[in-house]
Amino acid sequence: MMSRGFGVALCVALLLFLRGQCAAADDGAADLPARYLLMDANGRAVSNEDFPGRLQLISFGYTFCPDVCPTTLAEMVAVLGVLGPDAERLQAIFISVDPERDTASMLRSYVSFFDPRIIGLSGSPALVRRAADHFGVRYEQVREPGAPADQYAVDHSVGMFLLAADGRYLRRFAYATPATEIAARIREIMGASPQRPGQQRQPAATGR
Repeated sequence: MMSRGFGVALCVALLLFLRGQCAAADDGAADLPARYLLMDANGRAVSNEDFPGRLQLISFGYTFCPDVCPTTLAEMVAVLGVLGPDAERLQAIFISVDPERDTASMLRSYVSFFDPRIIGLSGSPALVRRAADHFGVRYEQVREPGAPADQYAVDHSVGMFLLAADGRYLRRFAYATPATEIAARIREIMGASPQRPGQQRQPAATGR
């Protein structure tokens, strides 16, 4: 287990990091490719182009995360709840930045605990790093001196990313943005692009 002093120092560093992340959130389309090619919990390849006609709400994190990731996923579930029937036009996605420890079964159980509509994605360390780079997400392992190799925290960027129905990057919502605010923005985008009959189809992967 990590020492109390190390844990306090890590929490302080995390709070400072989150403050900077919140200030960096944007309300428009930044110059980000926002592409990913990863695997779902069933071992199937999933990319940002696999959900035609559906917006994508994406967060990065890991299953061992003590507070930020559970809070973010709870907010994601709240967004789905506020959207009601419109949630069918949104795919919620959780991308693990800890592929060394987050096995397929762990990732499946983790996202299902919050909501079975959320898809968990991961992949090889190289694929995860590439996806994170495409979203401007940084992450690194933080290990207490002398700790076993499998005992570490992961310092990572926070917030949720929104992709358009064609997979293009739209914006990032800062950590702790109210679910009602996120849902309202998503509804505006949905209203500007009404769904055409026959546009919706089942995605190639599910989080169940």
